[in-house]
Amino acid sequence: MTTAAPKQDRFTSIDTLRGFAVLGILMMNVQAFAMVFPAYVWPPAQMDITGANLDVWFYSHVFFAMKAMTTFSALFGAGIVLMLGEEKQAKLGLHYRRMVWLLVIGLIHGWIFWSGDILVPYAVMGMLVVFARRMSVVGLMIFGSILIVLGGALMGLMFAFIPYMPEDQLQLAFTPTPEMVAETVAMYHEGFMARLPANMALTMQNEIGQITFFAPRLAGAMLIGMALYKNGFLTLKWSSSKYLIAAAIALGIGLPATWVATVHHVETSFAIEELWLGETANYFLSPIVAFGYAAVIMFLCKIGIVRMLLYPFTAAGRMAFTNYLSQTLLMTFLFVGPPGLGWFGTMERVDQAQLVIMVWIAQLIISPIWLHFFRFGPLEWVWRSLSYWRFQPMRKTATSEPLPPTPV
Repeated sequence: MTTAAPKQDRFTSIDTLRGFAVLGILMMNVQAFAMVFPAYVWPPAQMDITGANLDVWFYSHVFFAMKAMTTFSALFGAGIVLMLGEEKQAKLGLHYRRMVWLLVIGLIHGWIFWSGDILVPYAVMGMLVVFARRMSVVGLMIFGSILIVLGGALMGLMFAFIPYMPEDQLQLAFTPTPEMVAETVAMYHEGFMARLPANMALTMQNEIGQITFFAPRLAGAMLIGMALYKNGFLTLKWSSSKYLIAAAIALGIGLPATWVATVHHVETSFAIEELWLGETANYFLSPIVAFGYAAVIMFLCKIGIVRMLLYPFTAAGRMAFTNYLSQTLLMTFLFVGPPGLGWFGTMERVDQAQLVIMVWIAQLIISPIWLHFFRFGPLEWVWRSLSYWRFQPMRKTATSEPLPPTPV
């Protein structure tokens, strides 16, 4: 087995892929910022779901749902190997300090700002999967796949039992009444502090679900990410033809099958008893599609001129922590009432998609400009300084050392 030693340089291919992932996540998350949380899973829960709004939901579900998050999870696992290598005692203290601070930041993010936080489960899983980094590529792929299948079985069972839930619980979780929707909208319009208790309650429910039902998938994706780093996929060691073949196979299988599963949602008018079919299919197909996307980006990164054109995504990936959390701050300001604008429940899906595209453009412009002057994104700097227990150099100088790798 080839030993992957820690490196002190960055792989721009990994940063570029992370940039696409952190931007792609927002296309799905915006629904949970702008509407009642059940609308994320059951679109008829709030506002129009016909015409152009249905088109936005459909294409978002086919091309983004669970794909960007899967990529982000895999890169998190790859970053652990990139940072620590395979030495038995390599920098484990630093790794655990990083995960503890990530957990703290995630708790603040989730309980105060937005219940859809992913940092808490990432921190918890990061504390566990680090012990798998010395496994072989084959072992990581096998165990990662087993965990993903296990998570899919758990999720499929959960969705299969949804129609049998008591009516009051079903309404709270998936099919709120118009009166419940109106009450939630009024609460969000009232202001940041008014919706805080409800946000905390939803955060607690989501974190329990993430650590139980969704944890196997997160851990499995992280293990597969470790394997893809160790076998050279994420570091451009595959040939261009191999990337193209991998992309053609993965996308040729994954996207058409996802399309069919999504059509099933629409044709059944989002029937709650049929929900488990489409969601379970997307669960298992999304890693295949995510792998296909990654293969395309790796292929493009092997082409010098294209790699230069992709630099805004590379910069966005290097600032993924800042970009992810700044998305929450912006969306909270826009959709929650005073001191924010209180747009919650007023923006249809078409407008949500347009907003996301504007945020993408802004982050693709700001990230390269910021990194022209500074070594880290602002929140990357905070996290790194806390983890190392000392302030890290921030401004770039002519004698700046190469940036050490980071898991995020």
